[in-house]
Amino acid sequence: MAPGRPRQMLKTVRINKFLRDCRLGSRRKCETLIEQGKISINGRVVEDLGTMVDPRLDEVRVGDEIVSPIQERIYIAAYKPRGVIVTASDPQGRTTVFDGMTGLPEGLFSVGRLDMNSEGLLLLTNDGKLGFRLSHPRYEIERVYRVGVRGDMGDDRIMKLRKGVRLEEGEVRPRRVEVVDRGSESTTMEITLTEGKKREIRRMVAACGFEVDRLKRISFGPVGLGDLEPGKWRHMTRDEVRGLRRSVEQAYLSKRKR
Repeated sequence: MAPGRPRQMLKTVRINKFLRDCRLGSRRKCETLIEQGKISINGRVVEDLGTMVDPRLDEVRVGDEIVSPIQERIYIAAYKPRGVIVTASDPQGRTTVFDGMTGLPEGLFSVGRLDMNSEGLLLLTNDGKLGFRLSHPRYEIERVYRVGVRGDMGDDRIMKLRKGVRLEEGEVRPRRVEVVDRGSESTTMEITLTEGKKREIRRMVAACGFEVDRLKRISFGPVGLGDLEPGKWRHMTRDEVRGLRRSVEQAYLSKRKR
């Protein structure tokens, strides 16, 4: 479906899917709200997770607030600057990526994360289904990172990185490691991953005896950072959205054939 075009809703949908489409989080989080007795339909508290909702006729509330589904899908490519965190709000009062980007549509969430000291491409959307699949490791969507390392890693360390290193959760191996520039004081690489373990690249480089000086994501699937500047964003093109969907579909079909 093209971004920005109103979607057609089924006549009835399960309550957990309805709530997810209302920007209330994952289906599991929505089921927790139901189990806590916080959801009502037409004044009656929902007790059955299989309850169906007619979005055209039923009034659904979370506590005292009426909620309704998103009527359009939004797909954003943004440049996360260093020094901000990827979350909607922070109890410690730190600056979030949403604080620094003016004019963003409401109700968006990030597809995966970048740690506070990393920068680069961040995908934002309100499409829960696609967002979940893009971030799930089993779909193996490629992310490319430009990585600056202090010092000359040397051929042996780069080969070790390519072959995979052991972290506390097991062995991890990049899909590709390409050297962009090497000198006595620094090494620049492009590292391609298909999943997003916490601080994965930094820990892999540390396992090789070096330290990451700068880390920037430059692409996510078919979407590239391009000439976006830190703190800026743009709507994805239709081709980019189609490309993301195609990447997920191809990964799914590939898994089925194995």
